[in-house]
Amino acid sequence: MSAAALDAIVAHARSEAPRECCGLLLGTGRHVERTFPARNELASPTRYQIQPEDHFAAIREARDSGVAVIGAYHSHPRSAASPSATDLEGASYPEFVYLIVGFPPGTDPEIRAFSLASGNFVALELVRLT
Repeated sequence: MSAAALDAIVAHARSEAPRECCGLLLGTGRHVERTFPARNELASPTRYQIQPEDHFAAIREARDSGVAVIGAYHSHPRSAASPSATDLEGASYPEFVYLIVGFPPGTDPEIRAFSLASGNFVALELVRLT
């Protein structure tokens, strides 16, 4: 994943705190080239739902630039970047990359990526490219 994309996700999460931020990941395969920040329709500190208009806009942008929507991201403004039961309930695309940026109290932000396999999240190695 590009360093710029990771930095953009952390910046988006900080700007939305104390609400969860959300957005989509654009790229090919599991290589994230850039992010598409979205509005959290729920405006909640513990849940998110990407605004449908933003989702469609991300699909159009991806198609126009020759990539695809390959995943989604959101934040945990006051906790670790570990999937919650709510996150698992909302996940339904095994081919997606699910990325969480967490802000555990007293630490730097942590970013973790997951895929969905047999109904559970599996951690992915997150490689920061320059």
